[in-house]
Amino acid sequence: MYYVYFILLDDGNIYKGYCNNLKRRWLEHLNKKVKSTKRYNNLKLIGYEAYLLKSDALRRERFLKTTEGRKLINQQYRDVIRKYDNIDKDDNKQ
Repeated sequence: MYYVYFILLDDGNIYKGYCNNLKRRWLEHLNKKVKSTKRYNNLKLIGYEAYLLKSDALRRERFLKTTEGRKLINQQYRDVIRKYDNIDKDDNKQ
């Protein structure tokens, strides 16, 4: 299987990536071994899509990194983004 996955960053942006081993890749992100996300704290894996073919996963990842794709993902995960944004704001009040 091949995966396109979505990580909510602490600045409210969504990182989009591709891999063939989701568990290993997620641990790499958490252990700050991925250049693109190592400066962020509180990473949250908010979703993923599974594909049988590598070409389909790569095509989907490329699309999601376009302006149209970013709008789609932000709309799709709108409630999750709001939920974590509210949780983070509540944590900062304490």
